Amino acid sequence: MAEVQMEEAAASSFAAGSTPFQLQFDKPIPFQIKMAEWNPEKDLLAMVTDDSKVLLHRFNWQRLWTISPGKCITSICWSPDGKIIALGTENGLLLLHDVENGKMLRSIKSHDVAIVCLNWAEDEPLSRTGKDDLLAYEDRTSRFFPPAPVMPRIGGLSSGDTGLADENDEAIQEFSSASCQRFNILCSGDKDGCICFSIFGIFPVGKIDINKVPIHVQSSGKRTSYRLQDASISKVSLSRNLHQLVLLCSGKLIDADNLYGSNDISVGLHCLHLDTSIFSNRKNELHQVSQQASSIQDLAEVVRASISMMSKQWSSAMNLFHEKFSALPSLITAHGMESSSEDEFMSLLFGTHTSPALHQFLVSSLGEAGLKRIAKAIDSAGTELRSVVSEHLQPAVEIISFRLAELRGLARWRSRFQNIGLDEKLMDGVTEKIGMLVVQVERFSRVAATVLYLFQNFFNWVLKCVKILLSEPTDQVPPANSELVVIFLKFLLDKDPIKQLLETDQIFEWDMDTTRHVEKLVVFGGFTDTQFLERSLVKQFTELEESMKEAFLMPFTTISSQIHCQGLLPLYPTTSSDALSSTCAPASISFYKQVEDSQHSASSYSLTDYICFKIPDGSLNLRNCVGVIKNFCESSTCSRPSLSGFLLHIPDEYECVDLSLYKDNQVVLLLSGRSLSESPVRSWMVMLQADNFSFSPLSRTGLANCYFLQELVALELQLDTDHGKVRSIPHPLSTPLAVSASRGVGCVFSSRRHALVYILDEDEDDDEDEVSDME
Repeated sequence: MAEVQMEEAAASSFAAGSTPFQLQFDKPIPFQIKMAEWNPEKDLLAMVTDDSKVLLHRFNWQRLWTISPGKCITSICWSPDGKIIALGTENGLLLLHDVENGKMLRSIKSHDVAIVCLNWAEDEPLSRTGKDDLLAYEDRTSRFFPPAPVMPRIGGLSSGDTGLADENDEAIQEFSSASCQRFNILCSGDKDGCICFSIFGIFPVGKIDINKVPIHVQSSGKRTSYRLQDASISKVSLSRNLHQLVLLCSGKLIDADNLYGSNDISVGLHCLHLDTSIFSNRKNELHQVSQQASSIQDLAEVVRASISMMSKQWSSAMNLFHEKFSALPSLITAHGMESSSEDEFMSLLFGTHTSPALHQFLVSSLGEAGLKRIAKAIDSAGTELRSVVSEHLQPAVEIISFRLAELRGLARWRSRFQNIGLDEKLMDGVTEKIGMLVVQVERFSRVAATVLYLFQNFFNWVLKCVKILLSEPTDQVPPANSELVVIFLKFLLDKDPIKQLLETDQIFEWDMDTTRHVEKLVVFGGFTDTQFLERSLVKQFTELEESMKEAFLMPFTTISSQIHCQGLLPLYPTTSSDALSSTCAPASISFYKQVEDSQHSASSYSLTDYICFKIPDGSLNLRNCVGVIKNFCESSTCSRPSLSGFLLHIPDEYECVDLSLYKDNQVVLLLSGRSLSESPVRSWMVMLQADNFSFSPLSRTGLANCYFLQELVALELQLDTDHGKVRSIPHPLSTPLAVSASRGVGCVFSSRRHALVYILDEDEDDDEDEVSDME
């Protein structure tokens, strides 16, 4: 145990020369920090408050921005390049925000329940092999197409909730253009035991339900299968070579081979090792597929938003048209006539005498001003339709067609892409669907152009008629041509061809000659869909989406089936899995590089996993203890005994409120002083070199209900030893602890709403940076 004299000396040593500096917020609103993470590439700290506001601060504590996602934030992490903040929410949404301004880039529904942990791992250059150069990915789209179109925004209308941030188009394009990025995977775990994997954070490539994963354990030459029930993930960590995933989860461990027998049930925290080598072995193929597929999905959102925009614009114009012309039936009734609106306009269009009702409608009810208003509305809608088609819809469909053709070509390389689920037949079907959509867009453009041209001529003719009726005492006007008669009757009878092409359930009928001609053209082009002209534009797009969903689900399913459990390590028991899951016990997982050959240190290395966790008081008959374990993954995959660990007993006058693994096999502990007397409470941040402690080998008996930590004797933490560094903090502390190995800094939070930032790698007698009062 640490002595009082040493404690006071250390405290005075740290107090001397400390330079606190004040932080003044724009609004003096007190808040409590519940999560904090340092940016891996910049001196930026992202924090989540207890009311789920997200704050971004510089190292000097200058606040850059604050956002309120409007959802309860349950987890946070950074992308490997530090440009994206990933937020997990209570309702299973994954939110990706731009570090520059905090704007949302993506909203992805990846889980059904709260996402409680996130980990974003990037493939390291040293983990690449010679074949990577052969399969290096190059996105060729920019060679043949201008920059991809963005969401349409016309006349104040928004494209709707598409899951993309339509106010940050440049950031979205840069984010989606992932061809220049190193391959990376975002892992997310939820409280129901599911782990999702997303390439670049946007393309879902796999999902594992820990409750359904068989766990095989060898014991005395006998293989026993176990399963977890009521599992809840608390921590996930994917290795930097993407070969293995280590996770911590609570739950009931049962014997799957003896479900109805008197099998032992172990309820507690368990550590699992999953084999994720499929990500590393097929990273080049996955990179290509995910880049193309995620870009296609972005463009599909542009197509959907464009169709929605066009429908809103045209409906608005047509509503005005029908509103103005709906007055005629009442006038016909008022004049005691039995004709219909169609009959009255037929007489007008063919140059016969106008009835009193029609005369009153044209001169008084509609008038020259009303007619010009309708003509202007339809002309404006037509202009906007042409703009959406030419600037958004058509280029999006063409780029989708090109990218799907690229994927179709990759699918034919069966030896490389069949193993990740890129199915040739499914891609053939999707390619045909997008080809038909290209034709439908061209069809829509021509129909719209024809309709708008005839409408313009029709309104010019009606305006001429109104002027004649107003200026001359006559009830007869010159006849219109047959095209104007047809177009007007179609719209008067609500048979709008533009509206029909924008409706899902509309079916078009064609004469036999047209049908036979279309069939010949389709077969000549190598396609099979001879009935595409019967469908509307919207129906064709819906079928394309369904086909793409089926094709892209195949890699998701295939990759998920190739992720297996390699090892199980029960850590400690608890009385109830519910009680454990509701208690966020501090834990940390990290992989450290171990050079295997000093002469080839640049290319020959292995990764050693370290797992650090606090053991709840009473479990394993221990109190105030922290456990550290290493080589779990290696012990799961090889026969030689390599699993080892140690227990550390914290002095009783302190409580470990949080902990984190740091670089070079170091562990940082946050020890908050207990209020045992009237004297001021003092806390400590302790940085220990794990390898300075004696790791004891742990036997792998193969019994799933055996807690190996019982073999260890807890070591007493001496704050005056040479195992590491200690820093005195004159306040009681609370979670979280945020450390950055890449930046060499740490931030702790006191119960008085103080934030203290430390340079972790400086000598103990150097200055500390203290940031005070968040009020």
